[in-house]
Amino acid sequence: MVSVDDLFPGFSTATVAADGIEIFTRSGGSGPPVLCLHGYPQTHTMWHRIAPELARDFTVVVADLRGYGQSSAPADTADHDTYTKRAMAADMVAVMRAHGHARFAVVGHDRGARVAYRMALDHPKTVTRVVSVDVIPTLDVWETINQARMMRLYHWAFLAQPAPLPETWIGHNPAGWVAQRVSRGAPTLPEWFDPRVLAHDQACFSEPARLAASCADYRAGATRDVDHDRADRDSGHRIAAPLAVYWGTRGNLVDGPDPIATWTRWCEQPVTGSSIPAGHFVPQENPDALIAALRRFLSAETDPISGD
Repeated sequence: MVSVDDLFPGFSTATVAADGIEIFTRSGGSGPPVLCLHGYPQTHTMWHRIAPELARDFTVVVADLRGYGQSSAPADTADHDTYTKRAMAADMVAVMRAHGHARFAVVGHDRGARVAYRMALDHPKTVTRVVSVDVIPTLDVWETINQARMMRLYHWAFLAQPAPLPETWIGHNPAGWVAQRVSRGAPTLPEWFDPRVLAHDQACFSEPARLAASCADYRAGATRDVDHDRADRDSGHRIAAPLAVYWGTRGNLVDGPDPIATWTRWCEQPVTGSSIPAGHFVPQENPDALIAALRRFLSAETDPISGD
């Protein structure tokens, strides 16, 4: 596997036990703790342009979600509970406690943002602030998707098909699938995408257990994650922590519901955020703009829940 250690200067690595599995992490910096969670089909390496800069002001932990990267990839269950965002969120609460952080902010992109908001709903006394990058809640995606957005998000339905259909098809060329997803069908890799990151992610994705896990993630996203979201919405349970949403001007939220208005329905406090000139992969495509936005949002002087 291609080494990516030099992309995270000054960061240390650790493997943390969580609910019978192991989660791979990198951590660095000092200051208030911030957890960064990756999306699909990526790993923690997607934060290499963000984490070292944030570490100037914060203690930053980047982690591979269960089933991805160098974390454990347990076999799925028939009900897909193993790969719900609820299970992944519980993993990350354990990870942060192991790093000495009982309360922390969380920044998520893509699937990681789904873990982030689920964590804020399930562990309200743990999460101080939430950042969603190019994501609205899973339930809202399924309820508002139209033809144009389905063409962009076709992989949601494809990956959620029963095993082994997507695993078999992708398994013929997993490296090509990863390249296709990050390039969004373009014939060449975008110039802003570090080839070392692509090689690392392709190597991880080429392992059959991780390929199966990533499909299980989307199966949960079409079933149990929707159930969990609907239960919260129907009961009026909302996110207590301040939330900011940032989205690419050419990203997944184009032509969809208004991101701030959508998140406002899920939150107790006013939602902030803005679009950022980029496609879906905002942290890699326009890191400077995202870093500036994160610093503004994460640097509030008071703890929004405890008042400290």
